[in-house]
Amino acid sequence: MNAFWTAGLSASELTILACGALISGMVRGFAGFGTAMIYLPIAAQILPPFAAVTTLVVKGIVAPLIHVPRALRDGQPGDVIRLVLSAAVFVPVGVWVLSAVHADVFRWGVSLIALGMLAALILGIRYRGVITNRILFGAGATGGFLAGSAGLPGPPVIMLYMASVLPSQAIRANITLYLIMADGLIIAVLWWNGYLAVSAVALGGLMIAPYFLGNWLGASMFRPGHETLYRRVAYAIIAVSAVMGLPIWRD
Repeated sequence: MNAFWTAGLSASELTILACGALISGMVRGFAGFGTAMIYLPIAAQILPPFAAVTTLVVKGIVAPLIHVPRALRDGQPGDVIRLVLSAAVFVPVGVWVLSAVHADVFRWGVSLIALGMLAALILGIRYRGVITNRILFGAGATGGFLAGSAGLPGPPVIMLYMASVLPSQAIRANITLYLIMADGLIIAVLWWNGYLAVSAVALGGLMIAPYFLGNWLGASMFRPGHETLYRRVAYAIIAVSAVMGLPIWRD
């Protein structure tokens, strides 16, 4: 395959990356979250930090668009806009931090944030109060910083909504809309700061197909009455990916 699309990766590395895209897409399709927490620990083993984040957001902003019509019907777009506006302020700060750290620090950060998020979800450490505008802006700001520094815009918002009294369809829809818009913010900030490499964009484009397939498969499996099962499967996959992504495994 042309080196432009593969960014010089070997066939085995491309296969691993594509499998990460497929599996993360399936989890996103049936659970509504988990893409970055599954894909990034895998991608960070193969790609430099900015390239890993770029491939994540390029594939992540295109493939989930199939869920937008349903998400607009089921979700609360006004709340999502509040989250995204506050995230927009802090994504550039996170990108600045990412530009200053070593690749291994990035891998540690991605895996530990994913494991911390997983532990919080399993232990039930979530916000259980009323979701006010101040809470929404706080979650969006934290998500924006994590989006820029680790490619992980989701954890604060997911923790906010997982304990919400909203119906599962609305929670899933809000998270889906927020993550799509957060990916757009990351792309814009990376481009503005000169970190959006053409080769990484092309590789992200190559990952759209397996990620799109995974989204479709996951969405087709979603049934409103099986949220507990979906969460347990998502948690298990996130745990495995995060542990594998720790920079303690060396050839």
